[in-house]
Amino acid sequence: MKRNIAIVAGGDTSEIVVSLRSAQGIYSFIDKEKYNLYIVEMEGRRWEVQLPDGNRVPVDRNDFSFTNGTEKVVFDFAYITIHGTPGEDGRLQGYFDMMRIPYSCCGVLAAAITYDKFACNQYLKAFGVRIAESLLLRQGQSVSDEDVIEKIGLPCFIKPSLGGSSFGVTKVKTKEQIQPAIVKAFGEAEEVLVEAFMDGTELTCGCYKTKEKTVIFPPTEVVTHNEFFDYDAKYNGQVDEITPARISDELTKRVQMLTSAIYDILGCSGIIRVDYIVTDGEKLNLLEVNTTPGMTATSFIPQQVRAAGLDIKDVMTDIIENKF
Repeated sequence: MKRNIAIVAGGDTSEIVVSLRSAQGIYSFIDKEKYNLYIVEMEGRRWEVQLPDGNRVPVDRNDFSFTNGTEKVVFDFAYITIHGTPGEDGRLQGYFDMMRIPYSCCGVLAAAITYDKFACNQYLKAFGVRIAESLLLRQGQSVSDEDVIEKIGLPCFIKPSLGGSSFGVTKVKTKEQIQPAIVKAFGEAEEVLVEAFMDGTELTCGCYKTKEKTVIFPPTEVVTHNEFFDYDAKYNGQVDEITPARISDELTKRVQMLTSAIYDILGCSGIIRVDYIVTDGEKLNLLEVNTTPGMTATSFIPQQVRAAGLDIKDVMTDIIENKF
């Protein structure tokens, strides 16, 4: 009997549009001969299942089920692809834990830590991982232009500490840009990160582990056509994504080993993606850890799966079956 799989998408942030694209990608990747697939869209208190005929029906939050005509369908597994709250920050994971429903990604603690870029990077710094100098501002707090220049320097990045897809991110080059960039970032989240600019080669590397094996994908080199790897570069093709990256075998192994170590330190599950900047002397600096990476057909993870000579359908089956 086929398991019923919910591909959970949507969310309550600007990243909802990216999440819905990822849901379509995952729907195309999972083996439909093995599983019954449904996309569940969440936005606020609206939880709806998309039916094959195009209609939508509400989800019963008491047991994460829905009724299709006279048939009650209970989900056996949730593939979470919400980028942002409540699917990337641990909230939804807590709900599924209480419902005793297995899901694709990290648990509550790992999701909550990795969702907060500042907290995650500072935590990993204690394990010897190199990170950029940074300042954290919470809602209601402020910092002077002089302090930013003295402690962080220019240029720098000012961005939401919570969230992704480069919403609310500014590369700040002048003193006059600092305060408007902080206001912009606060428009996306209640915490803002002021982070030193690191000049180097940007890499990203995916990884997943099951009870039987560890799979670390070939890293991708990211060469943006824009000032930095912003929304247009990520989703409108203004970037060159080179997989495998044009780096030495030794550096490739270092990237993969660090990605695997970060996976274990954080207690991750499912597929993660870790972003780095390689600076002079092949110094490997962490940018951020993404525990619900984008999964459209052109996203980094599917590219890396292909470069590794693997079938994305088999990877999806690994992720699902590992939870049973």
